Amino acid sequence: MLKHALLVTAFCCAGIVNGQDKPLVLKGALVYPVSGAPIPNAVMIVHKGKIERIGPAGTPVPADAVMMDVTGKVIMPGLVDTHSHLAGPDGADASGALSPDTRAMDAVNPTSDGFKKALAGGITTINIMPGSGYLMSGQTVYVKMREGKKIEDLLLINERGVYGGMKMANGTNSMRTIAGFPGTRAKSAAMVRELFVKAQEYKAKFVKAGKDSSKFPERDLRMEALVEVLGGKRMVHFHTHKSNDILTALRLSKEFGFRVVLHHVSEGWKVADDIARAGAPCSIISIDAPGGKMEAVNLSLTTGAALTKAGALVGFHTDDGITDSRLFMRSAALMVRGGMSREKALEGLTIAGAKMLDLSNRLGSLEKGKDADFIILSGDPFSIYTHVEQTWVEGVKRWDISNPADKAFLTGGYDVYGADRAEFHHHESEEGSAE
Repeated sequence: MLKHALLVTAFCCAGIVNGQDKPLVLKGALVYPVSGAPIPNAVMIVHKGKIERIGPAGTPVPADAVMMDVTGKVIMPGLVDTHSHLAGPDGADASGALSPDTRAMDAVNPTSDGFKKALAGGITTINIMPGSGYLMSGQTVYVKMREGKKIEDLLLINERGVYGGMKMANGTNSMRTIAGFPGTRAKSAAMVRELFVKAQEYKAKFVKAGKDSSKFPERDLRMEALVEVLGGKRMVHFHTHKSNDILTALRLSKEFGFRVVLHHVSEGWKVADDIARAGAPCSIISIDAPGGKMEAVNLSLTTGAALTKAGALVGFHTDDGITDSRLFMRSAALMVRGGMSREKALEGLTIAGAKMLDLSNRLGSLEKGKDADFIILSGDPFSIYTHVEQTWVEGVKRWDISNPADKAFLTGGYDVYGADRAEFHHHESEEGSAE
C-alpha cells in the first residue's frame, strides 16, 4: 500500500560489501558462534564479506587462502547495540510531543569519532535513536559500522524492508510543562491513543481506495510512518522504566497491534511474567541515568536473570552516552554477576539484538552465509581483564588495537583526537540528546 520512501542509491550503498578478494582463514581461536556450542581450536573461513565456513581443527581450507593465526584468542560475533545516541542525533523536538515523521538519519554524522570508539568496544551494528524525551521522538536508524562519509554508506535495510524503527517513551521523560505536552501518565497514554486512531483511519482510506490513486488521502508523513508501525513493518522501540509504565506500553502494543521492544525496563523484574506472556523483547542496561533519575532507582543486576527465566528475549544497549560504547560488554558481564547465564548474556550482546532489529537473517551469530561481522578478544568475553583486539565488519578489519591511531579511541578522553575534530565528540551532547 504505502511504499517506504528511500533513494535507490541508499539501497545500493547499504549493500556494498568490501570483503577481501581471497579467502581469509582464521585458525586456532576459541570461537563462540552463539548459534551453537563453542568451538575450540576452530577454523573460520571468511570470503567476500561473508562467513564461508566454521569448523574444528582440520577443516579443509581453500588453497589460495590468506592464513591468520589467532591461537589463544577468542572470536565471537560483532556486538549489536540496540539503543544508542551516537554520532550527533538531536534530542526530541520541543515543537511537539509526537513527531513520528522525524528521522534520526537526517542528523547522524557518519564521520563522528564516536563510531571508532564503538568499534573499539566491539560494536558492529547500532540502532541510533533520536532523543527519548517525548512521547514519540521519531524514526530510528539501523547502521552497520562500515567505512563511509554518508549515512547511506552505513544504512542497514532489514528483512522487512526498512532501515529503522520508531522511538516512543513514557514515564517522566515525556511529561513536560510545555504547551501541547502531557502533564500526567494518563494523558500521555491518551495522546498516543489519539494519534494511533488517526493512523488507523488514514490506513483505512487507502484500503477503501484500492488501486484508485485519485481517491488516496492527502499525503501525511506522520501518518505514513505510523501506518508502517501498524502494519508490523516498523518496530517500536519503547523507552520505559517503572513497572506500571511497562504495563502501559504493553497495553498500547496489544490495543493497536504494533510490535514492540521494551527499552531500559528498570523494574522489569517486577513484571517479568507479564512481559514474557506478551512476547515483548527487552533491551536492558546495567548502568542508567547517572545523577539519579528516580525512575531508574530500582534498576537491578538481577533483571536479566529474571527476564530470561520468565522466557523473555533479552538484549543489551548502551544508550551512549549514558554508558560509553567501549564498555558495552561490561553491561552484560554485570548481568551475569546478577545471575544471568553466560549463554543468554552472549546472546543478548549479539543475536538477541539482531532479532530486535529484524536483522537476524544476516548478523548476530557466526554461521555460513551471514555477514562476516566478528571481534577478536584477548580472553574470556566477561573477564574484566579481556579487551577487544580487532573488530571486523563484513570481512574488513575496521579497528585494530595494535594500530596506535586506533588504540587512541580505546584509551583517549575528550581531547585526544585534536581540537579540529572536537565537534565530533559525542560527549558534547545537547540537553535531551541521550537517555
